[in-house]
Amino acid sequence: MTFYQHLFDHVLSRTDPERAHHAAFRAIRAARPASGTVVRRLAGEAPVDAMGLSFPNVLGLAAGFDKNAVGIDALAALGFGHVEIGTVTGEPQPGNPRPRLFRLTDDRAVINRMGFNNEGAEVVAQRLQARRARIASSRSNKRQFVLGVNIGKTKVVPDDDQAAVVSDYEKSTGLLAPHADYFVVNVSSPNTPGLRNLQAVEKLEPLLRAVRRRADEVTTSRLPLLVKIAPDLADDDVSAVADLAVAIGLDGIIATNTTISRDGLTSPAEKVTEIGAGGLSGRPLARRSVEVLRQLRGRVGHDLTLIGVGGVTTVDDARERLEAGADLLQGYTAFIYEGPLWPSRIVRGLAAR
Repeated sequence: MTFYQHLFDHVLSRTDPERAHHAAFRAIRAARPASGTVVRRLAGEAPVDAMGLSFPNVLGLAAGFDKNAVGIDALAALGFGHVEIGTVTGEPQPGNPRPRLFRLTDDRAVINRMGFNNEGAEVVAQRLQARRARIASSRSNKRQFVLGVNIGKTKVVPDDDQAAVVSDYEKSTGLLAPHADYFVVNVSSPNTPGLRNLQAVEKLEPLLRAVRRRADEVTTSRLPLLVKIAPDLADDDVSAVADLAVAIGLDGIIATNTTISRDGLTSPAEKVTEIGAGGLSGRPLARRSVEVLRQLRGRVGHDLTLIGVGGVTTVDDARERLEAGADLLQGYTAFIYEGPLWPSRIVRGLAAR
């Protein structure tokens, strides 16, 4: 057991999860390398070429940890090859009432119903612009990494008003696309009412086409565009999204978001019932995420980039995703349970094999 795992099991696990998250994130930001410091390449770090980008390594941090782009460089310094911020919405919103983040330590899982709490696209865009200006004025030789931006629907926008939904996503795209290395349309969180309805192809196609058009208008070079899907889609719907992605020229698919399923948990049923609604992430999600990933790869061939996320905890988990067809990987819940050395352990472990 590592020191962090001991600390987590005996101290952090007894702290309110959302409060612990903010405290840990503050500590990560405080420990970031000083301006001008070279962030050394990890031992065994192997670049991955995907979507016209060069990723320092295969492992990234999934959206949800840094919703407001306040600690991008500090997170990258831990060894992540890419960091995906968000989910960012067109308008600022507080998210759902607390408590809204819960641990299932017996399952090494998390249930969240955060509800896209974030400061909104305008504030995040200003922060990204300021970061870009700092980088441009710095003479430091920092390790390069890839920045992803994940956008979602503002809660008050009704999902059955297609024009309003498209306008909301277009606003976020116009503000944020110029600052991203790749861009993700999130239609798969279970915590915004009606959001998952947008995964239906008849709604998803015009939305993705609108985001593509707006991104092209505000960027000087083609910005890779991906969609993030839920593990709870039926296999036929997974295939339909895959076919759509190929047909309209998406650059990739992220598989998968959190699940509303509670099957196979070892945590006491009464505890799970007491927690209530929310998206489940972590180890219990792994099997279905792998299934969706394999299905997608078999459907899209090798033309699209697939990012595997959901229950990636060990080096063996990471290897399984790569063998199932993933080009890149992301983690979130394992980072919470395993601590700041986790990304470098996964990268080095993959290199050793």
